[in-house]
Amino acid sequence: MPAVSFPSPSRPTAVDPRAPRFAASLTTVVLAAALLTGSTWLLLIQAVAFALGAANISPYALAFRPLVRPHLAAPRELEDARPLRFAQTLGLAFTLLALAGVAAGLPVLTLVATAAALSAAFLNAAFGICLGCELYLLMRRSLRPGSAPAPRTPSTLSEVSP
Repeated sequence: MPAVSFPSPSRPTAVDPRAPRFAASLTTVVLAAALLTGSTWLLLIQAVAFALGAANISPYALAFRPLVRPHLAAPRELEDARPLRFAQTLGLAFTLLALAGVAAGLPVLTLVATAAALSAAFLNAAFGICLGCELYLLMRRSLRPGSAPAPRTPSTLSEVSP
């Protein structure tokens, strides 16, 4: 049996941009079912899926390759996987927060955290808007030396707003 090799999470990889939308579609279904049924198990399953996605071995992407990709034309371009891994990490944080709400007996926390993760997944699945990816890119731009404007200091007292 051939050895399975997974890409290193520290090394940037390129992905078919349709795979994250497929994953977001499945995530939307799982999180919607978790909200509708109140299932802690579904939240836990999604948390594991997010954790694996953050480690660059998303089970949904692994399902996409043999089940969906062969039926599609080759992608026009590939996307950097780093923003996607960051988005998966954010999804993991929200599902862990939801699970913490379950453990602490705080149903509102569970509902809000699950709904936030569901909303982000739905935006990606339906419209191709990856909030975690956008946040990643925004953070990268703001952390780059020389990218932020220098703070403006008033030169006279008249410039200071009350």
